[in-house]
Amino acid sequence: MSILEVRGLQKIYTARFGGNKVEALKNVTFSVEEGEYVAIMGESGSGKTTLLNILAALDKPTSGTVLLDGNDVTRIKESAIAAFRRDNLGFVFQDFNLLDTFSLEDNIYLPLVLAQKTYQEMAQRLKPVASELGITDILRKYPYEVSGGQKQLISFARTLLSDPKILVLDEATSSIDARTEKLLQQGLQRLLVGRTSFIIAHRLSTIKNCDKIMYIDNKGIAECGTHDQLIAKKGEYYKLYTAQHMDE
Repeated sequence: MSILEVRGLQKIYTARFGGNKVEALKNVTFSVEEGEYVAIMGESGSGKTTLLNILAALDKPTSGTVLLDGNDVTRIKESAIAAFRRDNLGFVFQDFNLLDTFSLEDNIYLPLVLAQKTYQEMAQRLKPVASELGITDILRKYPYEVSGGQKQLISFARTLLSDPKILVLDEATSSIDARTEKLLQQGLQRLLVGRTSFIIAHRLSTIKNCDKIMYIDNKGIAECGTHDQLIAKKGEYYKLYTAQHMDE
């Protein structure tokens, strides 16, 4: 069953000076099944982040529809958007957004505290997530006492504890080293089972195991398939993947 259906999505930006129009997305159409792990790929400026922002109700398209469980995200009133995001979406970005005056554990708990969850419920949710991400031993530390990679793991844990319907990862592993990223991927593979997720990643090794990879260019979705399917096609994704591995 499709949890998300995108039809005829277009986004045009008008320059502040000069009034020139730039088409960031053109006729983007796709559907995502519940529980799928989907990667969005493309050259810089191809519209990846624009698409992700529209899916997450952070921006509105010029035309087209985005149906989440049958409800058109693009028609949500401004006054209801914050509640929609809180109830349906989880975000992990490049920035950690951690409070230095709170322990790492309290940073993780903060959204649940605001949602009036009990300490017992929060602790029960955190235990398996912390174990999978390897952060149990650092929970009592403060953000300024740990590495950038560890801070990002805390950001992942905070988002996962809120149990979002859809998880959005925008270059979320760009600030961590390859070793930490590998450990993170191992934990996420288990934690994301059955959870609909979107990812933009700069290391293509991060997305090899995605259920679906969409390659976007300035004309829309140019390629879509699994890693093996797109490698066999020898199109734009193949070129990117091959070039990145030659540089390693």
